[in-house]
Amino acid sequence: LKCSECGRINYYTYKSKRSGNKKLELRKYCRWCRKHTIHKETR
Repeated sequence: LKCSECGRINYYTYKSKRSGNKKLELRKYCRWCRKHTIHKETR
């Protein structure tokens, strides 16, 4: 998962292939921004 503010990749996740084509979006802590930001799935 990539931080939407600073662009750094902070988390790695796995998801099932059947769960659709929508990209995953989660609010996670970014240690570079030092706050909770939206992290998006990269392909």
